[in-house]
Amino acid sequence: MVFKRLLGALGVGGPTVDTVLSTPAVCPGGSVHGRVDLVGGERDAEINGITLCLAARVEVEYEDGEGLTTREFAPVRVCGPLRLAAGERRSVPFAFPVPWETPLTAIGGHHLSGMALGVRTDVDIAGQLDRGDTDPLAVEPLPVQQRVLEAMSALGFHFHRADLEAGRIHGTGQTLPFYQEIEYKAAPQFAGRCNEVELSFVTDPHRVEVVLEFDKRGVFHGGDSVRTFVLDHGAGRHDLTGTVDGWIRGALGH
Repeated sequence: MVFKRLLGALGVGGPTVDTVLSTPAVCPGGSVHGRVDLVGGERDAEINGITLCLAARVEVEYEDGEGLTTREFAPVRVCGPLRLAAGERRSVPFAFPVPWETPLTAIGGHHLSGMALGVRTDVDIAGQLDRGDTDPLAVEPLPVQQRVLEAMSALGFHFHRADLEAGRIHGTGQTLPFYQEIEYKAAPQFAGRCNEVELSFVTDPHRVEVVLEFDKRGVFHGGDSVRTFVLDHGAGRHDLTGTVDGWIRGALGH
């Protein structure tokens, strides 16, 4: 995103910062590359450091309802102390890893409704932290995740929305303080057994835990049930429609 932002710590006439992503799309476990462009203002400035992080919009439950907040994660310091002379132009290149559990924001080049995630640039200048805007980042599925999503579509489940929920999925290897739910309306052949299915991925370098939560309210054996299945990354080389169909039929008692 090309957007020059005035560093507010020094006010009018101070330096500006512009973060440019050369990899606007990435997969979980990949790396984001880019540069931070600094332009000196009317006077010299002491910059103590520059930190990048990922920032996402997360739903949080409170006693009186739900609300949205921004959660930052995976911070990386990309620059130590430097002196930026008046009018000086300087670029700081960077590459930082994206956690394996980073939620998906795009599938097949299409943005997932309900998702907001990007790269935030924070500049420590004159002893004050200048909190930057967030440059949108597209996070696309790994091959094995893509195969699971394709299977859901092939089985007739209709994507409804996606969001991030604060909290943990019990019994998984989750490390982030939130998780993604990709919500589907039930496929016709399962409509008498559940209303919706919420899909979550908990991913690490070796495997993917696929968590399926079935909303059975008002149907056979009403309530919610949760099942967790495990795939290795090599499963991304195969059609998983039959596998996912078996998971769902087993969970719903077919």
